[in-house]
Amino acid sequence: MKFNPLKEKGLPLEKQLRTWHDIAHRKYNKTKVDCYTRTRQILMNGIEVEAWNFKHNFARNTDDVETLEFLARTKRIEDAQQTTINWLAPCDQSVLETTLGYEQVAVDLTAWMAQNEPDDYVKETFDFGLLEDFDHLYRYAQWAYMVHGIEPDCIVQGQTDVILGRPTQNHHNCNVIRLRKPYDKSKASPQTKVNILTLVAGEQQTHNYYGEHGFEYGSELLRETYAEIKDVEEEHVTMYESLIDPTESWYEKLLLHEFTEVCTYHNCYEDEQDEMLKPIWEEFLAIELEHLKISAELFKKHEGRDPEEVIGDSVVHPCHFESQKKYVAKVLDEEIDKRLGTDKDYLYVKELPADWASYNVQETVGEDGSPSEVTIRVINEQKNHDIVSASDEMIESIPDMMKKATQKRGMTFDTFTPDEYEQMVRDDED
Repeated sequence: MKFNPLKEKGLPLEKQLRTWHDIAHRKYNKTKVDCYTRTRQILMNGIEVEAWNFKHNFARNTDDVETLEFLARTKRIEDAQQTTINWLAPCDQSVLETTLGYEQVAVDLTAWMAQNEPDDYVKETFDFGLLEDFDHLYRYAQWAYMVHGIEPDCIVQGQTDVILGRPTQNHHNCNVIRLRKPYDKSKASPQTKVNILTLVAGEQQTHNYYGEHGFEYGSELLRETYAEIKDVEEEHVTMYESLIDPTESWYEKLLLHEFTEVCTYHNCYEDEQDEMLKPIWEEFLAIELEHLKISAELFKKHEGRDPEEVIGDSVVHPCHFESQKKYVAKVLDEEIDKRLGTDKDYLYVKELPADWASYNVQETVGEDGSPSEVTIRVINEQKNHDIVSASDEMIESIPDMMKKATQKRGMTFDTFTPDEYEQMVRDDED
């Protein structure tokens, strides 16, 4: 049955304040929680941070009293929701364990969106970013094992493959060529708009989490790895947000933010099996339905338009979580050697021009080496093998994928080569 959020009853604004105990007392058991319950928790934390940030920015750019009062009331509610969601993570879950969860979100969420994205250009951008987050999961998996003795499947529970993707050292680009072509707000579907906002929120909070916690380990190399990947997350935020039509008004963006929250909470509520979290998603959906209702009235008042012109008449589904191994393997096989082009397009390694803007960036930041490459050298020295979780067929294909992904320029002096990887595998077998 179609769920039209503009016609559903929400929780009145005056009933949305909650007690400190209700806000902060719940947490899951990290050894028992389903991996996709964890990914929903991580994603919705990012959704709330984005909603809160947007409303503060809007408040700094309007003098309309009614709008300011709505923003003031709901910023506080969004903040309390974010606290509840973020506080679900238990104190005994390490930074690296949480990090593996963040990267599982990025891989499986982006793969789901790419397959449910009606705009071919946006889909291609999702596929491109997917392989970068896929490689981050692999690099962090090495550290989780070296520092905490944690196998990646303790977190991803066999739902997401853990092997190398497009090498992290090749993710560093001139941020100008990260910019993509924005959609046309008058033609783009609500699915496309919500997909992009959801992914921006997810990548933004990943960047922030690495910036806020990556320094907490004593290993200099691990600290540098967090810094290196944090930089890529900044590029991802730049890339995905550039897909948004810049001519959308503040009220149109407000409507889309509230609609995105409704859609993602609705998705979470439909999919959640955890008895503690499901009521949270249901309650927060009711809260956001009321926020959407009020934002729709503000939109009609200030824009003189029907909100359904922007968001349609039913929820969309941006964040269903399930294993995406088959799809990711296909993209990996087809696009590991894909790079950003020079005209908001994409090229393959063999097509890159000599003056490609990212060469200078890669050669500059990689002058002293790549922490993500040294990570593989360190685990090879310590354990004589890397930490992977994938089919034998995929693992056997790694040296060939490494050769395919290798650039002639922009590679650091400490790059772990395909030949070295084959030797590491032989040593492991012996």
